[in-house]
Amino acid sequence: MNKNTDDLLKIIKNQFNLEEDDLGVLRREFDEFYLSFSSNGPLKLVEEKESPAPSYWIVTPKSSHDKIILFFHGGGFNMGSTHGHQDLCQRLSKHTGYSVFSVDYRLAPENPFPAAVEDCIRSYLWLLDEGFKAHDIVISGISAGGNLALSTIIALKKIEEELPLCLVCMSPAVDLTFPVVYNHLKDVKDWINHERLEKVKELYLQEQSPFNPLASPIYGDLDGFPPLMLQAGSRELLLCDINRFKGLAVQKDVKVNLEVWQDMFHCWQIFYSHLPGADEPVRSIGEFIKEISGEVPQK
Repeated sequence: MNKNTDDLLKIIKNQFNLEEDDLGVLRREFDEFYLSFSSNGPLKLVEEKESPAPSYWIVTPKSSHDKIILFFHGGGFNMGSTHGHQDLCQRLSKHTGYSVFSVDYRLAPENPFPAAVEDCIRSYLWLLDEGFKAHDIVISGISAGGNLALSTIIALKKIEEELPLCLVCMSPAVDLTFPVVYNHLKDVKDWINHERLEKVKELYLQEQSPFNPLASPIYGDLDGFPPLMLQAGSRELLLCDINRFKGLAVQKDVKVNLEVWQDMFHCWQIFYSHLPGADEPVRSIGEFIKEISGEVPQK
């Protein structure tokens, strides 16, 4: 790994005190830290007052008004917001030409599982009720938000609702049983560790089963899933689980594009200004969506 990446990992690891008693302080620090890596690109952020969960439209100068990315932020289910992820949303809009609709789903521990999943499902159904077409909607999420994107599809399939054009999941947490002894993997060099993952599970599930497919989508029915892009870093703690999910999806004939970016770590797409070429993963997401939508010929 290059020196910039090593230095950044040290900064991230030292940034958050998970023992902080004031959860409000921890959440504010998390958002502001993420925003400190902003690309400062042009965006317009507008609150949607009619949606079932607090939500925001993020658009850039060439955003379509008809094509939507329904976005779920990261933060381990107990932190994160549109505010902290607005730069990533701006870059998604820039490279896809879609407007981004970002949901501030309810957070744990105040609102444990399945509150966040319910907010995400209702947000998708609200977009359909507002007249947006399923084939003009992409569902995307990062980290915990990637988990919620996959869980939303599993729930929509169960109620036989029309599914979106495709899915894009960045560093998704696909299995909350966390079955791999990650600390023994020689290639792992990440800013999250097994202890942090166990804390995430404890706060979010609060003794509910991690085998529930809406908590761990890897245990869900993947038949009929829409085309899926997965992005992970080669040094990422969750890479083994993401690889397992890809394998199961392929067995069900799901179109899956897994990108493993060399020397990258969990949610590296956020840290745009510190990592040379860090916008390339988002550019690749744009190319994937345009290919699936038929805007460009398939490779």
